[in-house]
Amino acid sequence: MQPLPWNDLQDFLAVARAGQIARAAAHLGVDATTVGRRLRRLEARLGRTLFEQTREGQVLTEAGETLLAQVEAMQHAADRIDARPDSGALSGLLRVSVSEGFGTWLVAQHLHDFAARHPALTIDLVASSGFLSPSKREADLAVLLARPAQGPVVASKLADYALHLYASAHYIARHGAPTHATLARDHRLVGYIPDLLYSPELRYLREVDADLAPRLRSSSINAQARLVASGAGVGVLPHFIAGADPALVRVMPDVAITRAFWLVTHRDTRQLRRVRAFRAWLVDLVTRHRAQLSGDQPVAASAPAAANPASAR
Repeated sequence: MQPLPWNDLQDFLAVARAGQIARAAAHLGVDATTVGRRLRRLEARLGRTLFEQTREGQVLTEAGETLLAQVEAMQHAADRIDARPDSGALSGLLRVSVSEGFGTWLVAQHLHDFAARHPALTIDLVASSGFLSPSKREADLAVLLARPAQGPVVASKLADYALHLYASAHYIARHGAPTHATLARDHRLVGYIPDLLYSPELRYLREVDADLAPRLRSSSINAQARLVASGAGVGVLPHFIAGADPALVRVMPDVAITRAFWLVTHRDTRQLRRVRAFRAWLVDLVTRHRAQLSGDQPVAASAPAAANPASAR
């Protein structure tokens, strides 16, 4: 039997990681029909179905999961050969999964520094409402809101971060500053959509009052920040987001909520040079901005306009 074409295996790996043929093709820079043809050829050579077609895209079968582990081992070996110690150059793909707020307001603001150091490295910053799983090899690193209870991963606390209640100055001028007595009765609350929460750590309002329920709801923390900044209501926001907007005012200052970011990697890939390099860079970034995360100092208003609450006004 002839060896399997390496290009076909790399296409398989790209689809497994992307979850969609079209998305994988865009990353590879080839036509989606080419990727589909190579996948069918690979399945025919192996005599196995590697993906199931769903409404969302391609999902690995059991045979596909088995092949994925083997192909990733081959890719990691190729990366180690390519990333020669004498050159210090990193190459290949690095996929990082982070929460939407942390990814937008801190990582994306400084990622140019890491990218400039490693120009041959392709970096996927997946900053969304939800996380990819390092244990399933969906991401090389993930910054999660809780330490994983199980799985073949290595986790360490990255940083604590503070959240407070905020309203806009315009809102306070019209409705007055909320108090514990008036918050539920007289004020519109902004928060997450309960049945779309991707982590129980996001149930912030319960820590203020168990009976509080938001009336303006969004799965996006950036959308919530814009709603609060526009004067739509009162909401719990991370200090590293709200502190960047001078129009936002912290209300009920005795309310302080603390959460933590956890840095998670797969135990089989955490020693890859690109993973170790990004982990070291991220730890250093968080160390330098720890006071902004904890709420001990103001945040410079340098977030991108697309995510800046002030841009909603």
